[in-house]
Amino acid sequence: MKNIFIYLICVGLFPVCAQEVVVVNEQTKAPIVGAAVFNFVKTKTLISDLDGKLNLQAFQNFENIYFQHLSYHKLEAVKSSIKDSIFLSPKSTSLKEVVISASKFEQHKKEVPQNIVSINAEAIELANPQTSADLLTNTGRVFIQKSQLGGGSPMIRGFSTNRLLITVDGVRMNNAIFRGGNVQNIISIDPFTIENTEVILGGGSVIYGSDAIGGVMNFYTKSPRLTESDTAEINSNATVRYASASSEKTGHIDLNFGFKKWGFLSSISFSDYGDLLMGRYGPDDYLRPEFVEHLNGQDKIVPNSSPRLQKFTGFNQTHFSQKIKYNASPLLKFDLGLNISSTSDYPRYDRLTQYTDDETLKYAQWDYGPQKWVLGHLQMTKLSARSRLFDKIKFSLAYQNFKESRISRKFNSRSQKLREENVDAFSVNFDFEKTISDPSKLFYGAEYIHNTVGSVGHAHHLVTNEATHSASRYPDGSDWQSIATYLTLKHKSNSKLTFQSGVRYNHIIIRSNLSRPNYPFDKANLNTGALTGTAGLSWACNEDLLLKLNTSTAFRAPNIDDIGKLFDSGPGAVVVPNDNLKPEYAYGAEISASGNLNTSISFDVSSYYTYLDNALVRKAFEVDGESTILYDGELSEVIAIQNASKAWISGIDLGLKILLNQHLKLTSQYSYIHGVQEDEPGMEMPVRHVSPTFGNTHLIWKKRKLIIDGFIAYNGALTASEISPELSTSLFATDTNGDPYAPSWYTLNFRSHYQFNPSTSFVVSIENMTNQRYRTYASGISAPGTNFIFSITYKK
Repeated sequence: MKNIFIYLICVGLFPVCAQEVVVVNEQTKAPIVGAAVFNFVKTKTLISDLDGKLNLQAFQNFENIYFQHLSYHKLEAVKSSIKDSIFLSPKSTSLKEVVISASKFEQHKKEVPQNIVSINAEAIELANPQTSADLLTNTGRVFIQKSQLGGGSPMIRGFSTNRLLITVDGVRMNNAIFRGGNVQNIISIDPFTIENTEVILGGGSVIYGSDAIGGVMNFYTKSPRLTESDTAEINSNATVRYASASSEKTGHIDLNFGFKKWGFLSSISFSDYGDLLMGRYGPDDYLRPEFVEHLNGQDKIVPNSSPRLQKFTGFNQTHFSQKIKYNASPLLKFDLGLNISSTSDYPRYDRLTQYTDDETLKYAQWDYGPQKWVLGHLQMTKLSARSRLFDKIKFSLAYQNFKESRISRKFNSRSQKLREENVDAFSVNFDFEKTISDPSKLFYGAEYIHNTVGSVGHAHHLVTNEATHSASRYPDGSDWQSIATYLTLKHKSNSKLTFQSGVRYNHIIIRSNLSRPNYPFDKANLNTGALTGTAGLSWACNEDLLLKLNTSTAFRAPNIDDIGKLFDSGPGAVVVPNDNLKPEYAYGAEISASGNLNTSISFDVSSYYTYLDNALVRKAFEVDGESTILYDGELSEVIAIQNASKAWISGIDLGLKILLNQHLKLTSQYSYIHGVQEDEPGMEMPVRHVSPTFGNTHLIWKKRKLIIDGFIAYNGALTASEISPELSTSLFATDTNGDPYAPSWYTLNFRSHYQFNPSTSFVVSIENMTNQRYRTYASGISAPGTNFIFSITYKK
């Protein structure tokens, strides 16, 4: 009786707390494995299990309990105050992050000698990007160029377009007509469906083949969630967003049906954009004082009543995706995905603002027709403990269809030109992982890609409605094939030192028929190979310092855009086919360091150098001994893609994170790049895609339901001598000497995320608060002025 009385008193004084608790990441809400739990004198100790769970029954209600993990800040709590969960705050950085991109299988980031930037779901939700191109801007490592509102061409370490590779769920997006000029395909990836993104900085040809010279952007989309219960689990997610600068109206919804072995995830998004309003304060060169309207069968130049409004930039876009997951067994699973994206016509703004020599607008119309993309993808993943050939295998089969077109008409012309392209792309990949000893693993695989290019040209007379055939942009019915095999070795000498090396052989075959009436070309074929390799070291000196050294070769094989294209590249110039080409090679080296100076400060720094040899560039050419030809009624200088250049690119990336207290942190990212190109011996000029110095600094406050992010984004300036002569001067402002230059700029920005309840969250942002008028480097359209963005998300 006495014992019962004492027990009741204790319960009254010290309320009963949860005996079983889950230790979770405060930011991601993911369970933390291996968290140590102990009392003050450490006479009682526990370790959280694989689900982050542990039982506190051994501790008294009045005891102070300590929760500790190497990657998180230590937490102290009285047992009686503990509920069902313990939230630990991550340190500034964790060297134990897992990445997939380095070998197509999961590896610890600290064991990979390459620099890989990761963007997780939480960062994507806070950034609330308009497109997947805008998502990459937030890294501070990827520079985005835009020629129109429906644009977004990434630049990484001085390389762009067809010298960068894009993949979606491991499927190569680059196709046979990816060009050296700016490409907009990345906007076909719906940012609402992205689970996480990994960007490889530097060469990645050993794993990914051609085009992976400057970097690889890997987008991994959301996968269906399964359930352990006997009844189906249904989840929904809906978002609406409005942005003031372009009057953007976006809606998104997805539904997940989860069973024990089957999962289904359906998603659809729609965005409608109006004409984009630029900032108030900045160069007058960017204003739109006039535009062309076609009225009563005549072209007229009309004054723009609001010169800050970039007329004819609006468009709309639709995304749809369907994912199916089937777990046949714990060792075998299948993933099936379908992605469809389509835009309306969207004008190429930099062409609509182009003037002739007599100061008249050159074009009455210059539109990209609907950009359509379809991706169907089947992946099988199998684990095996008994196979002598592999421990894991991934088999991937994919089909893509790309449609794009160009519609143009010069001012006062009665003839409208239409060029349409259609690419069918098939790919098959086998990727294997095999542990050959405790310290060593092999990753190897094979790949086959086949692209067929359809291309037609028409001319349409506005008065008679007569349609006639005209020169297509590419040889219709062309084939581009790639066959490759690769092997990489990962060897851990000890728990701190990891060595990785690999080699890849790629063979490229192109077949195209150029026969056309009155055309000085017959065919353009190519049969060539490329051998690339990589080697690197990753040394975890201790828990807080990581050093990396990596060397690599990368290549880009000529594609049909290089060999068989015929188009006007600018006033009085025409690009013609050339099949006397071979792959261009990049030789790179990088050294980097990252880690924690203490529990509150982390850093990363990397320095890199790339030498590009036999670079494919546009250069003066001759056809039948003539340097000019009559094209589209205009005597034009002949230009062709040639292996006629070298380039030297170097740079440095700096990153800093400071945890000011448990809720407030400062992050900063800075990138400097320098590049020199040599097309003729002794004649050096700036590399076209070397961006100005750029970066950002964020001050972020987080506490349970609320995240507030105030940040500054900035770009340095480039003078006329630092701008590549390959770029049109119309893209830039004019200095006091009348020369083109890229002014420096900065923006002040604010965004916040509030979790109103478990189902509902809000994102409110104000971009460019000081209403600056600016353009990102080499862009043909000005960035938004002050932009108010509001979105609401409902999850169930």
